[in-house]
Amino acid sequence: MIRAAIVILNWNGRSFLERFLPSVISNCPDWAEIFIADNGSFDGAEQLLKLHFPAIRYIQLEKNFGYAGGYNRALDKIEASYYILLNSDIEVTPYWVEPVINYMEIHDDVAACQPKIRWFTHPEKFEYAGAAGGYIDQFGYPFCRGRIFEHIETDRGQYDDFVDVFWATGACMFVKAKDFKEAGGFDDDFFAHMEEIDLCWRLKRMGKRVVYCPESIIYHVGGGTLPKKNPRKTFLNFRNNLLLLAKNLPARQFYLVLAVRAILDTLAAMKFFAEGKRADTLAVMKAFFSVLKIWRKKRKAGKALPFINATKVYRGSIVADYYILKKKRFSELKAKRFRT
Repeated sequence: MIRAAIVILNWNGRSFLERFLPSVISNCPDWAEIFIADNGSFDGAEQLLKLHFPAIRYIQLEKNFGYAGGYNRALDKIEASYYILLNSDIEVTPYWVEPVINYMEIHDDVAACQPKIRWFTHPEKFEYAGAAGGYIDQFGYPFCRGRIFEHIETDRGQYDDFVDVFWATGACMFVKAKDFKEAGGFDDDFFAHMEEIDLCWRLKRMGKRVVYCPESIIYHVGGGTLPKKNPRKTFLNFRNNLLLLAKNLPARQFYLVLAVRAILDTLAAMKFFAEGKRADTLAVMKAFFSVLKIWRKKRKAGKALPFINATKVYRGSIVADYYILKKKRFSELKAKRFRT
């Protein structure tokens, strides 16, 4: 069995593979192996790999199953102790794998981990998708150490400590294969966006920990598959955020949160409308009603694990803190408001 499998899920990312795969190859430990799982691309990625990277193991999927479905199918074909899920638009650095795996091997209760993620185009800053580890507030809104909504901090070493977080980013997630499988893998219904938060929440419900490792550093371009301003991305983010709440919260708490979210999501739709983003307005509304149609199915699926008060949930409203109290940095949030 392979000790660690670095698995890059590709969908029409030939240009990213050309640019960033060499850094992954040159910084791959001898005891790890690189796989490219292709989600039905049509840009010649397979030919590129055969011609220039013949040693890379290639898994062809018959169509685009999204991030969740694509990885589920690819990882089913790989026998390894650790999976390292890596986006194709990431430049890695020397010694990016070893400190994370070493930490996870010492701590048996750690199921998932992420490195420090900086922005490729502005390398002094954290990157939006993961920064220095992910959290959510009591209403389900995700944010990171180093990034709250649109405000991205400069990395000045303020988050150079190993800490437990609520979620590890799917842009670069280290996860123990046995825990991934026991948790049921990703939820195919998510397709893309926030499936890693759902997975990490389920891992926590299994009694496992999720950790941020500052000794590993990578650089992420971001937005390579769906541009940030794409209405499809807006729909998936709002819908999937509500889905993970439906699955992972106790019934009474979910109903209370859903009532608050109906108000907050309506305000978000109104904001999009005021900015002239009609497609995004419709995407938010469609997301809410889409969840109402399938929430019973999700609640039933979520009962397979015990409902617990998961650690590292922010017992406040990050929306209110950011937009009303103008708290832009993670360090401005009160530590005592995070559930321990």
